[in-house]
Amino acid sequence: MGFDWDLVADVVVVGFGAAGAAAALEAAADGAQVLALERFAGGGASALSGGIIYAGGGTSVQRAAGVADTPEAMLAYLEREVGDAVSPETLRRFVDGSPAMIEWLKGHGVPFEASLCPYKTSYPNDSYYLYYSGSEISGAFRDIPAAQRGHRVKGKGTSGKQLTGPLTAAASRLGVRVETLTQATQLIADDAGAVIGVECRTLRDAPGRVRDRYTRMAKVAAKPGIYYPPLRAALEKRLDRLDRQYGKTIRVLARRGVVLGAGGFIANRAMLREYAPDYRGGLALGTTGDDGSGIRLAQRVGAATDRMGNVSAWRFLLPPSAFTGAVLVDAAGRRVIDETRYGAAVGHALITEHDGKGWLLADDELMRTAIGQIGKQGAWFQRGQFEAMRRTAIRGATLEAVAAKAGIDVAGLRATVDAHNAAIEHGTPDPVGKPAEFTKPLRTGPFWLLDVGIKPSLANPCPMLTLGGVVVDEQTGAVKSTAGNDIPGLFAAGRTAVGICSESYVSGLSLSDCIFSGRRAGRSAAGLSELEALDQATVFTHPAGSAGCRPPVEGN
Repeated sequence: MGFDWDLVADVVVVGFGAAGAAAALEAAADGAQVLALERFAGGGASALSGGIIYAGGGTSVQRAAGVADTPEAMLAYLEREVGDAVSPETLRRFVDGSPAMIEWLKGHGVPFEASLCPYKTSYPNDSYYLYYSGSEISGAFRDIPAAQRGHRVKGKGTSGKQLTGPLTAAASRLGVRVETLTQATQLIADDAGAVIGVECRTLRDAPGRVRDRYTRMAKVAAKPGIYYPPLRAALEKRLDRLDRQYGKTIRVLARRGVVLGAGGFIANRAMLREYAPDYRGGLALGTTGDDGSGIRLAQRVGAATDRMGNVSAWRFLLPPSAFTGAVLVDAAGRRVIDETRYGAAVGHALITEHDGKGWLLADDELMRTAIGQIGKQGAWFQRGQFEAMRRTAIRGATLEAVAAKAGIDVAGLRATVDAHNAAIEHGTPDPVGKPAEFTKPLRTGPFWLLDVGIKPSLANPCPMLTLGGVVVDEQTGAVKSTAGNDIPGLFAAGRTAVGICSESYVSGLSLSDCIFSGRRAGRSAAGLSELEALDQATVFTHPAGSAGCRPPVEGN
């Protein structure tokens, strides 16, 4: 019985978010015929994101804003944040290519603006598009020249769609075909272990009304479903019913290679329990498609994985910027971390060292300043989160009273505040290393304790995303097997793969890595020589189970 192919392309891209779009653009630019398989309508988690690109070393946007930066300073900072997630050579390539990456994005229609945010924040409002998106000005990094490297794509609200929209349009102009409502379910390999195609479940031939309904429900499941898991779960069941009723199986031939850019696994509760059981109290920052299916597909053909237990949990304390002067404490009243650190560092410290429990302590003067700032500094969602914390805050006339109400160790909190105030008074280093310009004595009651613990919350959730994935060759993006060899014909990018941000996350580093690794994988997948492509073509027409080709490898 012959092995029939329903669709054919040189390069097949699985997932069409930022990583998949970057891969498709590069492969098409190299002359390959590219087909993208997209489970929903496109954009993925990237479209839901804040649209921050971490870039520096003297980008055109930085120069226009008057920001002085060098590749050496950017590298020195990232060496501490990235650790050994990638090799020093790969990190150097990432840094050196950072200014050109911004130009590549601009060339494909992605808009940026050189408006500099004048205060420390976790995400700027619509007045500003360049800011400190990491911990550059925090105490642990004060020996490194700091520069604003958070390049927010220009657009109102959260800017992710202003990134993915232009990339999608650019891909269309280059001839990239996109099969929406099509989910990759299996990889097809030949007897030598080379990946030569993808088996999919698709609604491409379903009635238009069904496709429209499916698309609308998937959009709602992505957002606002991201904020209300029961709504997402209910919609997922309805989507699954439509798929079972109207979906059909097709096989797609990849003449040169398959690129997996299907996101991480934050939406897969079972995988989280398996790999990162401490990270189950947050908001799943992604779409329904971030279920680890891309990673599982690769594992079924022998791929190695790494850093699967690494999850980024974002507990943002800012805005308002006045909260740089507040003190973050745990149940014992101990300081948690330098309060100017990026939210992922705060969340990591709370979960791994303080049982996920934390309160932000402010005195009356500081709290009044914060209340006055939030309207001007906060985006709409940040204002809502601040008001939620304010409404549920615990207040007390004295430190002892507020600690007792909150269930925090009274003596511990008193000792922490005394040490904090004494360091300011005597000009000695802050106990957790916070820079002196951000410290403020806490003396004036009533005192406020705002609950910033990590737990399920509609009003003030803790967003999380997974950072681990399949292991890839850092020169090509080729997926590595558990034996350490390249799996021929298979590449991966973005959060499906281990990358720049897989050890420690700062805002914009994941999207930057999606572009960096996506472009790398796309170039490599398109780059088979004509002789190699011809040699591979001899196995494509063999019947299933014959000497040249075996049946699809089952996926998740």
